[in-house]
Amino acid sequence: MSTLPLAVTRRRGQGMRHTLDVRVSPYAYVAPFFLLFCAFGLFPLVYTAWVSLHEWTLLSETQTFVGLDNFTTLLADDYFWNATFNTLSIGVLSTVPQLALAIWLAHLLNRRLRLQTLFRVSLLLPNVTSVVAVVVIFSQLFGRDFGMINWVLSWFGVGSIDWAAGTASSHVALSVMIMWRWTGYNALIFLAAMQAVPRELYEAATLDGAGNFTQLRRITIPMIRPTMIFVVIVSTIGAMQIIAEPMLFGQSSGGGGGIATGGPDRQFQTLALFVYEQGFANSTFDFGYASAASWLMFLAVVIVAGVNFLITRRAKGGLV
Repeated sequence: MSTLPLAVTRRRGQGMRHTLDVRVSPYAYVAPFFLLFCAFGLFPLVYTAWVSLHEWTLLSETQTFVGLDNFTTLLADDYFWNATFNTLSIGVLSTVPQLALAIWLAHLLNRRLRLQTLFRVSLLLPNVTSVVAVVVIFSQLFGRDFGMINWVLSWFGVGSIDWAAGTASSHVALSVMIMWRWTGYNALIFLAAMQAVPRELYEAATLDGAGNFTQLRRITIPMIRPTMIFVVIVSTIGAMQIIAEPMLFGQSSGGGGGIATGGPDRQFQTLALFVYEQGFANSTFDFGYASAASWLMFLAVVIVAGVNFLITRRAKGGLV
């Protein structure tokens, strides 16, 4: 008998395996991510929405369905709106200068420098430092009686500032901590994008007499615009979820109040800290109310990130 049918069958089998490999294997590669996302991202989000519709506390075995009552109460809660204002204030004060400084540092490190690798690695050190250590050290720097910041300000005739006591002063102190931790990290992301900009553009601009600032404004920023949009959105999301810095700052600075109140007058309580207070710090352990706050916080993050995205995209003409 002829072996042709067997050869044809083998080729067909190989072709089918090749087709399956090409069409199915990409889905198999990304499947672990989607499985983890569903387990630790989507399911908690949906379950939190379900809990937010109930009067759900750890002190009771029964959970009563209350519909949107938690959201209605939350929207009338002055503490919630105070936490929202604090979050937006700290986010703006920390994100805007942080990104501007990160671009400037990346632009400097994109040039030929001695010990260039050392400087680039040094930018990442604040990010890998424990947040507890960062807050403790900066709380001492911003100390009212013996802090170095007040000591320097005294040279200019400024009296001692109780940084943790006031709303504006505490926001500035927390913003400085956040900037110190994340500026170098964002600078390295910008630097990676700048490495892809053709050197010929800078050489041509130098021959035309363009200075460093002009090259940054006319060449670098327009060329790294997609990276800028990404960093702005990620930084905005991170700013809306601040919790460790204000939680530890109130304790380290001796500002008084509970660990989750953000000071005795809630002057630096953020949304994430408010959610923690309702769910875990209150004696009622009100998970339903905390879940409603979490969902409103999630919507706020989506809205602010979307507005940031639109502003960044529409600012194309103004940056060049």
